[in-house]
Amino acid sequence: MTAPATATATEYSGGTSPFAGLDLCRAIGIAVAPGSAGPNFDHDVWDFNSATGLAAYLASSHKRWNLAAIRNPRWRIVAKEYLVALMVPTHEAVRDLPGAFRVARTVSACVNRHYELIRWLNWLTDNGITHLTQVDDHLCDSYIAERRTSHDKNGAIIEQRGAVNNAAHVVTGLAQYHDLFTTDHYQPGFRPFAGRAASAVAGLSTPAENSTPPVPVEILQPMLAAALYLIDTLGPHVVPLIRGVEAERKRVNQLPHLRSPGRDVLLGSIEKRVSEGRPFNRVPSRVETIKKYVVDESDPLWGISLRDVAAEAGCGHFRSEWLPIVRPALELAVARVGIEEPIGRDAALVTRADGQGQVPWTRPLSERHARVLPDVLRTACLLVIAATTGMRASELSELAKGCRLPPEHKAPGLTRYRVAGTIIKNRGHGGEPDEWVVLAEVHRAVALAEQLLDADAEPGTLLFGRISFKNTYATFRTWVSSPPGRRLGLAPIPDSPIELRMLRRTLAIELAYRPGGLLAAKLALKHISVVTTEGYAGRPGGAQAKFLAEVGAEEQKRNLGLLLDEIDNYQHGIRPSGPHARELIEFFDTVDGKLTDEQRAAPKIVLSDQELRRMLAKRANTLHLGAANYCWFTDPAKALCLRLAGTPTADRPLIGMCDSARCPQATHHLRHRPIWQQTVQNTTIFLGNLGRAQKTERTRLEAQRHRAIQVLVAIDAASTPTLRNTAAEEN
Repeated sequence: MTAPATATATEYSGGTSPFAGLDLCRAIGIAVAPGSAGPNFDHDVWDFNSATGLAAYLASSHKRWNLAAIRNPRWRIVAKEYLVALMVPTHEAVRDLPGAFRVARTVSACVNRHYELIRWLNWLTDNGITHLTQVDDHLCDSYIAERRTSHDKNGAIIEQRGAVNNAAHVVTGLAQYHDLFTTDHYQPGFRPFAGRAASAVAGLSTPAENSTPPVPVEILQPMLAAALYLIDTLGPHVVPLIRGVEAERKRVNQLPHLRSPGRDVLLGSIEKRVSEGRPFNRVPSRVETIKKYVVDESDPLWGISLRDVAAEAGCGHFRSEWLPIVRPALELAVARVGIEEPIGRDAALVTRADGQGQVPWTRPLSERHARVLPDVLRTACLLVIAATTGMRASELSELAKGCRLPPEHKAPGLTRYRVAGTIIKNRGHGGEPDEWVVLAEVHRAVALAEQLLDADAEPGTLLFGRISFKNTYATFRTWVSSPPGRRLGLAPIPDSPIELRMLRRTLAIELAYRPGGLLAAKLALKHISVVTTEGYAGRPGGAQAKFLAEVGAEEQKRNLGLLLDEIDNYQHGIRPSGPHARELIEFFDTVDGKLTDEQRAAPKIVLSDQELRRMLAKRANTLHLGAANYCWFTDPAKALCLRLAGTPTADRPLIGMCDSARCPQATHHLRHRPIWQQTVQNTTIFLGNLGRAQKTERTRLEAQRHRAIQVLVAIDAASTPTLRNTAAEEN
């Protein structure tokens, strides 16, 4: 496109901007499409849509910066110089500025800055300010006060801390780059908001922990179960259906518009349809052109698609003068075979999601309802990928056709799946290539998302592109909860808003708190944990390493909470049992302050709350969760699992090989009792089903049951004082 010709800084100040004539894409370090030209500093409209390699989530409107909207021509130059300084800090005019940022801001990071510049500078113009030297603290505070509040759709006042933060960044940024500007600037030495940071002006503070809530389990379970069902069960049927619809539409659109195909041809096509028992197609919509043929619902032909009748005869449209000729035959034919939606007839049977028999995977659909299916399936793919990999929205947006890498068969029954993508966050323009080790379910979801693209889509075509998750998820939830979803046995999804970042947070918490259950039906957390750990080992520092760091933080929080729970149990007389119980009780004695005089005189006694917190955190860091025990991994040399595996120097236990009844670092607690009770019951049932000849198996199972009974007795004995202590307190 041709950018509007604009005046440069020389017309206003007698000096030339150091960025005059600068090719912005070349200076920033991004390429442009062949045959296209990127924006130039002298243009008042910077259009980055010709640039390649920008983040996929960036909307086209956000790539076109209309700085001509700044009404004061001198301040357009100020705004452009400020934006270039943020994006090209290595420019010779910027690098020596004492207050300049040294890390380059990307185009996507500067989108909001450019909007805020327009808003701030035009606000000054509206308030009678003609030179930036007139800006003072009163003006800055007044502008922030105005930006601080807004109104919701009901008219209620809402506070906009994020908007204030962005606005304050721009107000203070123009002071930060004071010496760079050639047409206007603040007074020398002026520091808006008395030098306070933008976040302080906005009243923002760094939260002590991640404030993103997890997806509630009552939403997560039916949502993910429905997504997996749609991918594996409906996906193989929807793709050929959509391809068939596209091919049929293309065929009909290419039919000639004949003046008349002939009476015999029309009647012959009608008879053929009747002989084959195919219902006539229902009209997509009753527009005026249809109503002039078929007046009202009392007409036997009400609802029939006359264009499809013509298409059967090889004609691209139906002419009004044909209707009297074919009406008698059509009415008889409709009475025999009826009128039905045209898509998805004779659908194959599939097993319902709830296991209650089989049903056709779809009922006959109109073209409008059929067009919804690819969107629903695409959202299902997005949900499975996001919920089981922890990918950010920016990383999901970058997935493209061909991102599935060939499976690696490591051993019989052991296959590793990988997906290639791009990390965007904190990686500069275009991001950096990365790979994710993923579950087989994710690999299938990506494969289906590729098939849902247009048949002629080139490799590299984005699978999801810029994601409007709120809208796509609403369509998915509505379809799952609608009659088609209920007919397939899908549980309705509660109506509650969720975001993609909530899925990442949920996965981190679920992995950290394992083995507390399953992420959702059909997906074992241990599998997700294994592939995520493989991804970290394969590409240390990559996206999965960042995600595992979040999981580690959640694990530490979980461990500390469990430790405090057990201390509380100890104080109420509930003791741990197991080989490591005595050492753990000694630790609880120390924490509880029950020290002998000799112990109090010894060095290294904890005296302050800060030291106590450090001690608890250190102890919590040794805790690893087993299915039926806690492992306090304080000494690798004592770990029975490592000795059995021949890896005595490992830094983590092999929790899957734990024999907690014999390991000197294992403890059993009251919360583990139901698992051991279930073990005793199951083993007893197995013993009762053994034949007389199975002596070896009987001996093994009897030993297993005896050990489980001993653990149960020990747990009950350690928990018994609770009753006595409670009675003593009541008396």
